[in-house]
Amino acid sequence: MPQGDEVLYEFHRHGNVVKVSVIHVPTNTEISIVGAATAGEYALKMAALRKLQYVLNKDKR
Repeated sequence: MPQGDEVLYEFHRHGNVVKVSVIHVPTNTEISIVGAATAGEYALKMAALRKLQYVLNKDKR
């Protein structure tokens, strides 16, 4: 993912888990992950970004 690309985050807590949705604005690609609510916002963001990067790289092939 090129540096400086806009990414939007959305967090929804459901009991003891959090659903994180991330949208890569330039390509309108959206991914979601579910993680423990105790993991912390930063850890959840990084996990979601890794998945987004994987999906974007996969689509390039």
